[in-house]
Amino acid sequence: GVPLHGPRLDVWRATTDNDDGASFQPDVRNGPLWRRHGLHRMRHRTDSVELTPEALVVRTRVAPAASALGLRTVYRWTGTVERLRLTVTVEPEGDWAFPLPRLGVRLGLPSAYGHARWFGGGPGEGYPDTTAAARTGLWRSTVDALQTPYVRPQENGARPDVRWAELTRGPGRPGLRVEADGATCWFTARRWTSEQLDAAGHTTDLTPGETVWVNLDHRMHGIGSQSCGPGVLPQYQLAAEPAEFGFTFSEVAPAT
Repeated sequence: GVPLHGPRLDVWRATTDNDDGASFQPDVRNGPLWRRHGLHRMRHRTDSVELTPEALVVRTRVAPAASALGLRTVYRWTGTVERLRLTVTVEPEGDWAFPLPRLGVRLGLPSAYGHARWFGGGPGEGYPDTTAAARTGLWRSTVDALQTPYVRPQENGARPDVRWAELTRGPGRPGLRVEADGATCWFTARRWTSEQLDAAGHTTDLTPGETVWVNLDHRMHGIGSQSCGPGVLPQYQLAAEPAEFGFTFSEVAPAT
């Protein structure tokens, strides 16, 4: 009952100041490296769609344009109309000798779905190496208030360790509920795409559109401090390796 764009695999994020690093840094700077390998222009090719009595299985290849690197991605849909389950499996191809920015799915909802409620880390943002201030609990926010307005627009606003999240038209109104299957996820919602966020030079360049874009991430690369210090520590780096994760989607019924 909720119109959606996607979901489909997403590995890109608007690079942070730390991703881009400083020119005097001797270490590898991931932001420029990701761009050289084309992670900001991934292409999605559907190889097959198979309907079985148990599932709808969509096999795809997600890859940078003009590159031998790729991510073989299978979307397996099961469940019922009331509770629809998506399982995603990812198999890297090629020599991924560098970390991914993120690994999850992106989907879009109409702009009216501007109220969020989630159980997980909050109230502010948190990334693998910046979650010390996050507290697990039940949180509410508008999509607009989820954003962290850094002076230079960049990746922001992810909520860590999320068990489930809802986006609705308002308190007590209908919407979409997403549950992380078997684990937690990172939950991000904003009124512009990562590509629009990445292209903006100032916060005034960010204009809300007709869609609320939602990222549900199985894993995320850390933040580090490479704009002025060391990069992301090894334990917080996101290696490109085989992965499987899933989400269950259902409709939030209006309060009676």
